[in-house]
Amino acid sequence: MSTIVPAQETLEKVENDEIENTVEKGGINRSIPPLGQPQEEKRFWFQRGKDYDPNAIATQPSVYDVAFVRDQYKPRANWENAHRFDPAARWTWGEERQVIRKIDWRIMLWVAIMFTAMELDRANLSQAIADNFLEDMGLSTNDYNLGNSIYALSFLAGEFPSQLLAKWIGPDRYIPVQIVLFSIVSASQFALNSRASFLACRSLLALLQGGFIPECVLYLSYFYKHHELTIRLSFFWTGMFTADILASIIAFGLLHLRGVNGHPGWRWLFLIEGLITGTIGLMSFAMLPAGPTQTASWSRGKNGWFTAREESIMVNRIIRDDPSKGTMHNREPITLKLLWQSLTDIDLWPLYAIGLTFNIPTFSPQLYLSLSLKGLGFTTFQTNLLSIPYLVLKIINMLLLSTLAEVTGQLAASASVFQFWCLPFLIYLRVVDTTHASKWLTWAIISLLLAAPLAHPVQVGWISRNANTVRSRAIGAALYNMFLQAGVVISSNIYRADDAPLYRRGNSILLGILGLNLLLYVVAKTYYIWRNRSRARKWDLMTPEERVAYLSDHQDKGNKRLDFRFAS
Repeated sequence: MSTIVPAQETLEKVENDEIENTVEKGGINRSIPPLGQPQEEKRFWFQRGKDYDPNAIATQPSVYDVAFVRDQYKPRANWENAHRFDPAARWTWGEERQVIRKIDWRIMLWVAIMFTAMELDRANLSQAIADNFLEDMGLSTNDYNLGNSIYALSFLAGEFPSQLLAKWIGPDRYIPVQIVLFSIVSASQFALNSRASFLACRSLLALLQGGFIPECVLYLSYFYKHHELTIRLSFFWTGMFTADILASIIAFGLLHLRGVNGHPGWRWLFLIEGLITGTIGLMSFAMLPAGPTQTASWSRGKNGWFTAREESIMVNRIIRDDPSKGTMHNREPITLKLLWQSLTDIDLWPLYAIGLTFNIPTFSPQLYLSLSLKGLGFTTFQTNLLSIPYLVLKIINMLLLSTLAEVTGQLAASASVFQFWCLPFLIYLRVVDTTHASKWLTWAIISLLLAAPLAHPVQVGWISRNANTVRSRAIGAALYNMFLQAGVVISSNIYRADDAPLYRRGNSILLGILGLNLLLYVVAKTYYIWRNRSRARKWDLMTPEERVAYLSDHQDKGNKRLDFRFAS
């Protein structure tokens, strides 16, 4: 687990001889109200141990309880929540759980709905493919690959501009605009009439959708602690798979409109799903507050969603968990200097390398799922409905994987479960001649492969923990997603027409990439363990006075501080 160690270590060592002088000099402020007993916090509000006491103090020890450290972590005066910051604030477990439940329903749920809307417009091409889209448009499977590659490259190109704009004007303002704009492009695909128009729409749609995911991740980090965020991100990506399920169900109905006004069903699919997304985009203007203390508006009430007491709990629990969240205003632009510092943060690059290739073993088969099922002899409507079971199982697996990562604290090991899951099914597809096997068995094998527990929530949460600054958290999430989209470009060109229908060469490549992924997880974990041990040695060699001097005067910031420990 990533952490800042000085306050916790100092509080634990108050009774030790080595810092008695610091205590006598007033290093620990004994005038503040008592803190709650340190404990491992539960991941969900409904997880309560036998010793759960709703009236017990929940406020955990932090750097703000150490007098000679406190000022180094004090939020900036222009931080939007600064008026609620209070190092002496105390609250109970019962109050904290009520606040978290409220955040889940008010904030998390709508963010998941927005992701569902985005995914409807991103994924409906798969349903269109099942309705003879390629034949109607006179396109080949290689044209389809090119469309997916252009989409991924454009999505990648849109990441940084979008993220920088969102950080400047605020995610609460930018995300709704973004949704409305790409919904217009999505609906306009009703009028596609050539290869050029298909490729142009794929590019424009991706440019407008680029940055959406890291913007939402940054936005959620304003409301949740690190250990809470991974689980919530799994619900966030549940919105994506929910959209895929809804898209299949909606497509089953809309594709029956083939022939209405002389148009194929896929045209109606693009138009109606684009209108659905646009409606959610317009509603998002009213549903998204700027931050924990900025929920008052005409649509959310003049007093906002939270009381003053609830705002105090939200702000102080977040800042105690991660003091770096008070270093930037939520509408403060990231300057070129800060951008460069974030880009050159080599301590996050092991995670970017993982983001490039980790999802390739399932993404290539997923892109070709509709074509594969049609090739096995399933009808258009069977193909759409048969894509639902794996999505349901994938949601369950993803939630279980995220819980495993948080319970064990082993992020690299937990994320690598995705690769081990894929291994036997890829071997089967590589070895077995599926053209002579039962089509239902082949469908089951492909579905189980695609149901692999997605490691996105774990890895995005991993980057957020190891960034330790707002600007690195914003840029890091965008960079990770850019590497992910670069991986999509690779995925889109692994299955080729000359390798059909068994794609033995393609599956051999996927197995090789899977082996590379397992190595990357080992390298990342080893790197972070080495970095933590190197820092710990330097920190342990310091006297209490040297530690105080370092915390007071040293210029190291973010995850470069000797007192910061990386999650692994």
